[in-house]
Amino acid sequence: MENQEPVIPPFKEFLPAFLILLAAGGGGLALVTNLTLPTLGPRWLFFFFLVLLGAGAALPAAYFLNLRFPTVPPPERAVIFRESLWAGIYVSLLAWLRMGRVLTLPLGVIIAAVLILIEVLLRLWERSRWKPENPAA
Repeated sequence: MENQEPVIPPFKEFLPAFLILLAAGGGGLALVTNLTLPTLGPRWLFFFFLVLLGAGAALPAAYFLNLRFPTVPPPERAVIFRESLWAGIYVSLLAWLRMGRVLTLPLGVIIAAVLILIEVLLRLWERSRWKPENPAA
């Protein structure tokens, strides 16, 4: 019983959030792009719905990456949601930079590397504060 696999909640617990994020993000994005003019308010709504859609689309990938590469301590639900939210923010940031015509491949790679570094540092901080439930005597 010493080599226990880290336990990750089943994906069915993430399914409602996945469907809500996809429906709200996709539906809101469709409404904003088809029914509004690109003024300030609808433009911010566009980025908000793009974050929701990107996070919803990335949720299964974040879940399965954490399932495929287990860590100690196992990731909590909030960690998997946070990782998918990083992906949504990344997609929205790329769209914002593309609208301003300043997006380049090196800039996109640097932004991705910074977001990955932030997540790695957060996970290291969580691991340093983790205390096992049954410490070895």
